[in-house]
Amino acid sequence: MRGPDEPVDAELAAFCAEHHARLVGLLVLRVGDRHVAEELAQDALVRLVEKWDRVRRLDARWPWLVKVAVNLSTSRWRRRAAERRAIARLGPPEESEELGSSLAVLDLVGRLPPRQATAVVLRHYALLSVNETAEIMRCRPGTVKALSAQGRARLRELVVEEVDDVGR
Repeated sequence: MRGPDEPVDAELAAFCAEHHARLVGLLVLRVGDRHVAEELAQDALVRLVEKWDRVRRLDARWPWLVKVAVNLSTSRWRRRAAERRAIARLGPPEESEELGSSLAVLDLVGRLPPRQATAVVLRHYALLSVNETAEIMRCRPGTVKALSAQGRARLRELVVEEVDDVGR
């Protein structure tokens, strides 16, 4: 692990600079909130820095970083689900936090089932291969293909519904 006073490796700095915005973007689509996505991206990049001596030797550095980020977002989702269950049992706290966004794409992706949303974001935003996506999602490549196709089909339906609603 790198110490706080140790200079940052130029290759690491270049990798982070190249992929930071894309990582935040895929996390925004995944979690639905830019601030949370930025925090998760920072956490993923911290893990990258900590493991850089090992990760630098990988051919698939970007998929490794995406996998870490997706795992972090899944952990966050599980914590939030536990919080929602606790609130249902105990009642809401005095102030509740609103997680809203006006972005139409974000809203549409957010309406997909979680596994479909993950497959669509990883395949079409992160531009990962079917095999890389399958590894991150811990499923078979055929499952990724099916989830991606189902997600794209559902997005098309949602877009048509939105257009129909605007036309009324």
